[in-house]
Amino acid sequence: MKSILRVFSYLKHYPLHAAGQLFCAVGMTMAVFVFPNATRYVIDHIIPFPERHAEFGFWVALSFAGYFSNSALNSLRIMVNNTFEQKVIYDIRSDLYEKIQRLPLRWFDTRRTGDVMTRVVEDVTNMERVLIDGIEQGLVSLLQVVGVGAFLFWLNPTVAMWATLPVPLLAVGAWIYSTKGRDRYRNQREASSDLNALLHDNISGIRQIKAYAAEKEELERFNQFSDLLRTANLRMMKWWAIYSPSMSLLRMCGSVLVLSFGGMAVIRGELSNGEFISFFLFLSLFYEPIDRLNSLNQMVLSGRAAADRVFEIMDTDDEIHASSGALLPAQVDGHVRFDKVGFSYQDQPTLEDVCLEALPGQTVALVGPTGAGKTTILSLLARFYETSSGRITLDGQDLSVISKSSLRDRMAYVTQEAFLFNGTVRENLQLAHRHATDETMWAALEAAHAAPFVRELPKGLDTNVGERGVKLSGGEKQRLSIARALLKNAPILLLDEATASVDSETERLIQQALDHLMKNRTSFVIAHRLSTIQNADRIYVLDGGRVVEEGTHTDLLLREGKYAELCRKSFLPDRG
Repeated sequence: MKSILRVFSYLKHYPLHAAGQLFCAVGMTMAVFVFPNATRYVIDHIIPFPERHAEFGFWVALSFAGYFSNSALNSLRIMVNNTFEQKVIYDIRSDLYEKIQRLPLRWFDTRRTGDVMTRVVEDVTNMERVLIDGIEQGLVSLLQVVGVGAFLFWLNPTVAMWATLPVPLLAVGAWIYSTKGRDRYRNQREASSDLNALLHDNISGIRQIKAYAAEKEELERFNQFSDLLRTANLRMMKWWAIYSPSMSLLRMCGSVLVLSFGGMAVIRGELSNGEFISFFLFLSLFYEPIDRLNSLNQMVLSGRAAADRVFEIMDTDDEIHASSGALLPAQVDGHVRFDKVGFSYQDQPTLEDVCLEALPGQTVALVGPTGAGKTTILSLLARFYETSSGRITLDGQDLSVISKSSLRDRMAYVTQEAFLFNGTVRENLQLAHRHATDETMWAALEAAHAAPFVRELPKGLDTNVGERGVKLSGGEKQRLSIARALLKNAPILLLDEATASVDSETERLIQQALDHLMKNRTSFVIAHRLSTIQNADRIYVLDGGRVVEEGTHTDLLLREGKYAELCRKSFLPDRG
């Protein structure tokens, strides 16, 4: 129940809403007493005495007033409750998303996007059902059970004892169902998450599925996951099919016991006819909320399984210095130094004793075969991951103590695969500068050689580029990402294969944009093309996670080492 209690802990932020709920619940409980008591009075004191028949209309009106008050308070309770719960759910979703943004990249490397989406959307919604039904049904039902139960014992303790005899059995049944049901509901949530994860992957990769004519195979795989969800749902439904009718049978036994022992009490003159009838009416008011609590039990189990999955994320350790650490000064020189840096990814060594240096304003090129550790160096510099050994400094300050938001605010990162969000050109550019004017955006687009094609778009800056920028070509997306980096105007620039996978003319335009971008900035460049790196101030050659050579382009060629070998294999068209 720890997870459920954590869900309800969010309620304390809204004490007025909670007080309103309590007021309505108490008022509704009091209102349900009107009709049975009015019925008892009419049967015992009005109907047998003709001289009092004139009072009959008053008691009918009083009965209607009781029902009207109950309905009016219920309507008010629902309105207050809906506002209450939506505020709480908004808080939970906001906290969850904020937490996700503070998690380290290592966490995302081992999670499926569809699973995370399921937790944020579906699992939080299931938690919402606990709040809605827990407050709406739980509070009102408990008050009604306690209030009506006490009144039954006031009417006749002996008959009330027999009437409530099934209650302990109902409580035991609910406890057994709850303790045995946690795994069933968790398995159902996991199966739903697996199906959503597969669906997300297949929709994202629909081009590849069609390209390889793999529709039939993917349908079979989808059906396998769908069948697991069906099996998990049927397992829950089977237990509910046993539990719910059993609880109803026990409740009906209470009515039979009242008929038996209450009828005997009437025969013996211990109960009047009106008291006997009102006892039955009160009995229905006693067991009806117990039925609601039984239904609520199922919802609580589902909500508990969902809450466990949500709080599993909430309890994960934050990325180091995600919201703390030392702040960098407003002006950064850009002197970067790697001192014997090592890094292992999931116990697999990736970098070992890496030493390199970039002076302010210098361009440093990183070259080497695939898997040499080039991208890892940029990831460590941006602190997407933490070093396993050694230290990295920026202007003499150890990166490990710097606030990550402060550090990344001083960096612009252009990756090989330009990522654009499903939004307008303007929105994608404003990711780098939230309050950028149209003038500054067009200046950045001009410098990135992206302005001509943006002007030709249907709505210019306000044109939607589609999911991942699908409406643009690869070169256009890359030039937009460069314009975004220009707009950020950061003193440190990270370029990871920014000109890869484009044609020569597009590469020429991108290279011109990069030349403009790298001016007066400390730049780290990963590239396989000589035109991108031959003018670098310093070139570091990596192989097997180590720096094996360093120097200028000319110096490294004269050494006839690894760099010269790479030039012969990869850069031959540009060598000269």
